[in-house]
Formats: sequence, C-alpha cells, structure tokens
Amino acid sequence: MANQLLTINMITNEALAVLENQLTAAKYINRQYDDSFGRSGAKIGDTLNIRKPPRYIGRTGQAISIEDSVETSVPLALTTQRGVDIQFSSSDLALRIDQFSERFIKPAMVQVANAIDLDVLILMKNTTWNSVGVPGTALTSGDILLDAGALLDDNATPRGDLRSAVFGARSSANVIKGLKSIFNDGKRISDQYNTGNLGPLYGFKTSMDQNVIKHIVGPLGGTPLVNGANQTGNSLVTDGWTAAAANRLKKGDVFTIAGVFAVNPVSRQTTTQLQQFVVTSDVNSDAAGNATIPIAPAITPTGQFQNVTVGPADNAALTIVGTSGTVTEQNVAFHRDAFTLACADLPLPGGVDMAARKSDPQTGLSVRAVRAYNITTDQFPLRLDILYGIAALYPEWSCRIQA
Repeated sequence: MANQLLTINMITNEALAVLENQLTAAKYINRQYDDSFGRSGAKIGDTLNIRKPPRYIGRTGQAISIEDSVETSVPLALTTQRGVDIQFSSSDLALRIDQFSERFIKPAMVQVANAIDLDVLILMKNTTWNSVGVPGTALTSGDILLDAGALLDDNATPRGDLRSAVFGARSSANVIKGLKSIFNDGKRISDQYNTGNLGPLYGFKTSMDQNVIKHIVGPLGGTPLVNGANQTGNSLVTDGWTAAAANRLKKGDVFTIAGVFAVNPVSRQTTTQLQQFVVTSDVNSDAAGNATIPIAPAITPTGQFQNVTVGPADNAALTIVGTSGTVTEQNVAFHRDAFTLACADLPLPGGVDMAARKSDPQTGLSVRAVRAYNITTDQFPLRLDILYGIAALYPEWSCRIQA
C-alpha cells in the first residue's frame, strides 16, 4: 500500500497537540478560546472584555439596604502573534506524522511554547503584589509554599486542585534537595529521584520552568515616606528619596506601607499582615527626592472593594522588599483563574498552496498553518501562527516566591 502523504490538516492538528504538551506556566492558567472570530478571523488589536462579578458588603438587621451592583471587566487585547517558519521537501511529506513531527513540528512549536510561557511569567511578575521569601536568598525547602498558600487564603483564593506553583531551575533543585529528609511515601520519593520533578506539594501542582523571570530590585536610595495622608487609588505620592533626579524603583518591585494592613476581601477583617503593593512602571525621583509611584492594587480603605484597613498616614515609611540591585528568581504560586490566556482564530488566506487552522475549545488554543510551494526548488515553505492575549484577572490569587 502506498504511503499516505501528509495533509495540511494533519500537520495543523499535530502542531496544536505539540504546543499544548510543551506549555508549562501557561498550561496551568485559565485559557479561553473565543469563537466569535471563527468566520472572519481575528487580528492583532482585537479586544475581549472579561467580566468579573460584583462584590457586596451585606447588612445586619431587618431594614433593607440596597447596594449598587458594580460589575467590573478586564480588557484582554489580542496583542501577540507568535509563529515559526520552516521549509521541507516533497519527499518529507511521505514521512509518518510522528517522524515529521519529531523532525519539523516539535522543534518549531517548542520555540512558540517557550515564548508564550515567557510572556505569561513576565505578566505574573509585573502584576503580582503578594510576595514571600527573601530576594537573593536560596530556597531550602518546600515549606515556603505553606506561606504562599496562607497569603492566597488571606485573599479568599479558592482551595482545591486548581492551585499551581512554577519554580525556576535552581529553586526547583533546592526545594527537591530540602525534601530529602522529610517523610514521604516511597512512590513520591522515587518519582522525584527519577524525574527531578517536585510533583504535588502542600496543595499545589508544581512544575519547573526555565523561563521563570529574574527580577532586579531597583536602585532605591534615601528614606522614602508617604507625602500626604489618606491617599487612595493607583498612585502614591512620596518624598524622602535621595535628593537627586534618578531612577529609584523598577517595574515589579514590591513594598509595604507602615500601618496599612491587608483585609480579607470577604470578611473585610484585617489579616494582620501589611498590604503589599507592586510598582507598575519604573519610578524616578526629582532633584528634591519626590516621586509618585504607580501601584497595584489600588489603595481602597472602604466600600465593596476594600482591601486595606486604613489609608496611609503622612510620613508613613515605605519598606521595599529586597535590597538595591538584588537579583531574585520570581517563582510563582497561583490559582488557575488568577491569569488568563485567550486565543482566537487567524484568518485563512487565499491564493496559497494550502491553509488550515485547528481550534480546541477544551485547551483554549488555536493554531493556523499556511503552506506555499516553490516550483524551482521543490520545497514547501510552511508558517505556523498563534494569536493570543494575556491578562491578570485576579492577581490577588497569585503569590511570588522570591529566591
């Protein structure tokens, strides 16, 4: 029986399967496939709006007290088109799909998967304010996950099997070393020994990802203080930095404010832990040592979305997590719905040899393959593309594990 030549649909299906298998951090977050673009195709810049449910304070007693239903939404723009371009001969089409995948598709899609994972991990680092661990200090055990889990619990993060943790290569190795002296069942120890993977630990599905981000703490300088009492919102006016126009904080730096404690978003009771804030863009001071810091979350001391006990006092001290210039591995523990990755169908072009796309609503992924033909060289150029966007839905359900 003659060999069956590989079709564009077979190649596209295999590319989608390989991509799903190669994802690490992105595998454990919420993934949405939007079929509204299925007919005409999507393009860079299209936006999906993801609604979040309202929150209420509630009442005590018989008297009715109507609250406004404030629905918020997170815009998710399809900003990134990743792809890889390869070429093969007509004789390669006679290969079995597994052979073709090993030679062409897998090396190509590994690059795409790593790029997606890197984008996700950068987003996690830049939007997550909860933080445990000491920047620049190596992890010595998996116990740090207990601290991360407690912070997630303080933020009303759902428990269950949707919590995951991703460690960088060094942190993963150090945690596994630290587990050697702890009692575990034989199979767990055997799996760690044979695979070098952590496996389930302290309520988290754990994985190693070489793309975990390294963050460098900003230059800092001076004794930063709040400049003006009872500030609210997504910026904080400060003074007390070194009196020189210079960079002070880097995007992704984390700090606390003296006297400003976090509250549980459901009970609105203090967690007794200082609320942590993440810097959302680089910050420079002026010549007098003044600086306005863009932050997340917004300082909200009252109302349905209360997240702190009080607004900051004038001259309250800022404490930055980490010392100036410290390089710190940004491992992350998170719930699936803390972040989302959304894919949409790219349009199928005409006037080419072949074009196909494969979408899988279950995995939330969509891949397009377009093939041309070079009659001079008997070669088939092939491009594989994926269009996606990522966003932080509930960043309070995420915690950075600094090492």
